[in-house]
Amino acid sequence: MQDAKMTMNPSGSRPINVLESLKSTDSDAEIQNLLNRINELGEGLTAEKQNPAAVQPPTSTPSAVSEPTTDPMSKGNTAFFPKAPRTFHEAAVNDSQIEGMVLKFLLSAGDQSGRKISEQLKLPFLLMEPFLAQLKSEQLIGFVGQATMNDYVCRLTDSGRERARRYANTCSYYGATPVSIQDYVKSIKAQSIEGQFPTRIELQKAFSDLLISPAMLEKLGPAISSGRGMFLYGFPGNGKTSIAERVTRSFGKYIWIPRSVCVAGEIIRVFDPMNHVEAPLEKSGLINKHDADERWVRIERPTIVVGGELKMSHLEISFNEENGISEAPVQLKSNCGVLVIDDFGRQGVSVDELLNRWIVPLEKRYDHLNLSSGQKIQVPFDQLVIFSTNLEPSELVDDAFLRRIPYKIEVPNPSREDFLKLFKIVSNAMKIKYDASAVEYLISKHYDSQERPFRNCHPRDLLLQIRNYCRYNEKPVQMTRECLDFAADNYFSVM
Repeated sequence: MQDAKMTMNPSGSRPINVLESLKSTDSDAEIQNLLNRINELGEGLTAEKQNPAAVQPPTSTPSAVSEPTTDPMSKGNTAFFPKAPRTFHEAAVNDSQIEGMVLKFLLSAGDQSGRKISEQLKLPFLLMEPFLAQLKSEQLIGFVGQATMNDYVCRLTDSGRERARRYANTCSYYGATPVSIQDYVKSIKAQSIEGQFPTRIELQKAFSDLLISPAMLEKLGPAISSGRGMFLYGFPGNGKTSIAERVTRSFGKYIWIPRSVCVAGEIIRVFDPMNHVEAPLEKSGLINKHDADERWVRIERPTIVVGGELKMSHLEISFNEENGISEAPVQLKSNCGVLVIDDFGRQGVSVDELLNRWIVPLEKRYDHLNLSSGQKIQVPFDQLVIFSTNLEPSELVDDAFLRRIPYKIEVPNPSREDFLKLFKIVSNAMKIKYDASAVEYLISKHYDSQERPFRNCHPRDLLLQIRNYCRYNEKPVQMTRECLDFAADNYFSVM
């Protein structure tokens, strides 16, 4: 342990006492964990300090991604877990990639400490420290002051600033270090929905907050277990989208995805805060308790819904010529989850054109995408695709496509009994006292007499009308006949 207590700072001017730098940590256990980590990295870092430029990945890059192992938050279940890289070699990056992002970050953000740079690039500081020393020796950066925890503040030199501008003219990206496409493909295979086969109990749990009949669940079960695709069709307002969104829950809650992927020198952003819900592991200060590779993000298994706004361009990699950064298409962002094509048949492109784009990926479980360079790459197509429509599937597509989606499930109107149950469930959720006689009055006057069909969305929508009406008139929110008449007259005025 004595050898782990002292190391050299990047300039080599004086020894750094590692134990002193750990006085601010929360416990002796965390100190011991960090010292053990230093010992593990010792040999690799020593070699890189002696020859920092020798960080090029070999022709056959070793994976920085672990085989399926135990996720610290999965309560013992087997799960994919990306381990923090011990060397640049393991991270599958080379010195020119790291150099470009460090210099571009400093050009944009100004003076930054070594740890801030490491945090920006999502690489361990113990890997970045010797590399920053290398950039200093090449007079691309200088150390202009000492930061906390025996760190140094870095500043671009004139030559470093000139080189940073050249890098930025090609691509302005300086975020998390990209993951290799090979590691991304391995992660999808390890977390695939294919072969999971959710059971009846798991489906009942996933749909526990919806009123869904046993007969409907019996149809959904095999379709979900297939992991392929399905049509959900029926009248609007009966919960097709709600059903599709809950399908994801039956495949397990969390997966890991990279923030970005590098393919043939092109950076493709995969993590999308608009469509992905981050579920980070616990972290204590500067210590990564779980030894996770921070270039990856732990998220809730994705459910991505696209509707009438869907265009063919959304299914391809989009390249921004101004900043040189590419964005992943929706099917790549929904890998290991569910992709819902809502209002199918009402998109701005023809149904045939859209369906032809999906035929091969649905059958082969892989997709081909074009890079901005013109190169074509093969990527996993690993999601359950749900086509949700208000139209009959046979009116939209031909037999060849219907054959590739063997499950066509109708979402029917609720029965009178289910409609009453829904009213009771929704009123309890909205804290509005349920009045059975008032609901019977509503059905008699506004449904039976008008021959109006029930819809699953009606109880929620009508009770929202009542709540807003009562609040506006400064009345207690109650399910009275007067309130129900106002809500129904307003809601069904043109229906």
